[in-house]
Amino acid sequence: MKHKPSLTVIFLTVFIDLMGFGILIPILPTFASKLLGISDFGIGVIVASFSFMQFVFNPILGKLSDRYGRRPFIVGSLLLTSSSYIIFSYADSFFLLLLSRMLGGIGGSNISVAQAYIADITSAEDRSKGMGLIGAAFGLGFVFGPMIGGFLSEISYAFAGFASAGFSFLAFIFSIFFLPESNFKRESFDKSGIKIFDFKVAVKALRMPVLGILIILYFIIVFSMANIYGTFALLGYKKYSLTDREIGYLFGLIGIISALVQGVLIKYSTEYFSEKKLILIGTILMMIGLGMLPYGINFNGLVVISTIFALGTATLQPVILGLVSKYAPENEQGVILGFNQSFSAVARILGPLWGGFAFQFLGYEFPFLTGAFFTFVTLFITYFLLKEK
Repeated sequence: MKHKPSLTVIFLTVFIDLMGFGILIPILPTFASKLLGISDFGIGVIVASFSFMQFVFNPILGKLSDRYGRRPFIVGSLLLTSSSYIIFSYADSFFLLLLSRMLGGIGGSNISVAQAYIADITSAEDRSKGMGLIGAAFGLGFVFGPMIGGFLSEISYAFAGFASAGFSFLAFIFSIFFLPESNFKRESFDKSGIKIFDFKVAVKALRMPVLGILIILYFIIVFSMANIYGTFALLGYKKYSLTDREIGYLFGLIGIISALVQGVLIKYSTEYFSEKKLILIGTILMMIGLGMLPYGINFNGLVVISTIFALGTATLQPVILGLVSKYAPENEQGVILGFNQSFSAVARILGPLWGGFAFQFLGYEFPFLTGAFFTFVTLFITYFLLKEK
């Protein structure tokens, strides 16, 4: 793999930023429910608003980074993310909490730029491994962040918000001094106008035999996961009577497994298994985990089921993203990856909306069973439509 110093820097930048994001993951739904009295569906709307802003800004930042470079947009978005957490600390209403997550969504649109950064500095054959580093940064952020968040929430939710802001600001400072530019092929970028959702790019990408299937697979997988973004913490709080700290431990466990799989095991598994086999294995594990989460009985049962779920999701994401990047044209990496992130952001919008609605009006089991069903659909698509090589 080339440019190891740059890979290390982008990994550390994303990791520090995701530490702040991870702090809020286990506590935001319980904070909104317990202190602000927001309904389950209202929590789904707040969670979905983050992804809605990513849907709008992912293609914009991806396209601009193709033209002006990756670094400015990674640096600027980190400062905006830090500001959003400060607003969270002062949130005392639905609308202020909504504003916080919307600004956070704009800042969180830097992930497509980070993926394009990885594509810039890795060869095609090492692309999955490079994307695995982004997944490992997510995983490690979810190891320490939720555990810290669960602990800090016992002091106060505002204190946890300030801690999140501090981590993102640290990533901002780190990126200013240590993150080099990676995009030196700007003369070949697509000079057409910026669109929030480029239907021409969508049609072009989805019509490509392999790329189209991969993007659809990723969309369904993300939707299945997004069903539980807000409802997993609510399940622990309302069904199993878990504390914020225990919920944080569960998210931390998922983060540990994700980091190990995406940062270590995925490097070796790609040498012994084809991408199709890895997708099939990951899909089966994710389907079992999602389907069993509402029936975990107690904390220990949830530990076992969360482990199965995490093994599946940690296998799927870097493999599919690596393949999407591998089949995308070299001079359109930012555009295609931005579209893929934007398209998957639609899944992150629909998932929490459905999850919150189903949790409140249909029963606590339905968000998880819905995710398991659609994961089965991806198993079917992968087995019959995706070729071995």
